[in-house]
Amino acid sequence: MRATLSEPLEHPAKAVRCTACQHYCTIREGQSGVCGVRLNKQGELHLLVYGKASAVNIDPIEKKPLFHFLPGSKIFSIGTVGCNFSCSFCQNWDLSQAAKEVKLRMLRGRQEQREGEHDSRASKQEHPTTSIRDMAAEIGKFGIELAPQRIVELCLEQHIPSIAYTYNEPAIFAEYAHDTAKLAKQHGIRNVFVSNGYESHELLDHIGPYLDAMNIDLKGSDQFYQQLCHARQAPVLKTIHDAHARGIWIEVTTLVIPGKNTGDLAAIARHIASVSRDIPWHVTAFRPDYKLLDAPATTQEELLDAYATGKRAGLRFVYVGNIIDTKHSSTLCPACAKMLVERAGHAVKVTDGQDSTLLRKGVCSCGEKIPGVWQ
Repeated sequence: MRATLSEPLEHPAKAVRCTACQHYCTIREGQSGVCGVRLNKQGELHLLVYGKASAVNIDPIEKKPLFHFLPGSKIFSIGTVGCNFSCSFCQNWDLSQAAKEVKLRMLRGRQEQREGEHDSRASKQEHPTTSIRDMAAEIGKFGIELAPQRIVELCLEQHIPSIAYTYNEPAIFAEYAHDTAKLAKQHGIRNVFVSNGYESHELLDHIGPYLDAMNIDLKGSDQFYQQLCHARQAPVLKTIHDAHARGIWIEVTTLVIPGKNTGDLAAIARHIASVSRDIPWHVTAFRPDYKLLDAPATTQEELLDAYATGKRAGLRFVYVGNIIDTKHSSTLCPACAKMLVERAGHAVKVTDGQDSTLLRKGVCSCGEKIPGVWQ
């Protein structure tokens, strides 16, 4: 599938610039971007994972996590392989890093072939499209065929009100997400990005009209991003601001990693509050995974410290996650402190009953408006 979020470059010959994310990769012929799934074929950028879903589930929406968006509802969740980050602590690394692993295996194999090749001239005559075909075929092995039309049909058949583009970074499969989201919107189905926040303004222009909500990771300081994610913080801050300005409902998540980003939490909370005090902030517990196995798991005390940090910064809605803590994961009215949505893990109870003023009008029974998308 040709990737529309790209532009040709005069130099080098047949190179293209990918405009899906804020890496803005310059991709030469026969090469892919940092994500591993956007490949230059003879001067045109192609998306190798279009229509190929590597993860498909029906989840509680609280799992995204989204707490102020259709609470208690189900969401159809899809993802592919690949990512534009390389986070050493990734909890979905088997999907997010799969395309890069394919790329590395192929490069190693090609190097070994060259080293063992007695006739160096034969090696030099290898046509670049051979590696392109090989890489496309390898990436194509991941996942199942799932066209945008079929995703929407499944949602309609099962009365699922929204779709999440999640598990790996949706910006890298932007065209697949766009076509699905556009069709879903025509059928009254809402669309959600669960994202690392590296969307380009071109992508937000492209898919923004069809996006209803985003949960964006804000992981740490710029130094944290450089050292642990091979990215930068500023583009993420820009996306949070720009998406909020477009009217997309935003919630932010920070995985609290002891000794790695705990010193960054106050600055993170202040930045969120500078965009809007009404943005919910999820501070979630880390468990050692992937390459970051030497950091300890987050304690409940550390999560409650993060919770208090958010409150001191002026955020009205702070939630702890990846632990069971009803008190600090439920939605309270900031005016009268009434519990409006009670949560225990992903179990949800709207506490003011079937005739909920929250779900009907987005207000507490005391009259306080509660920001979010409730119906």
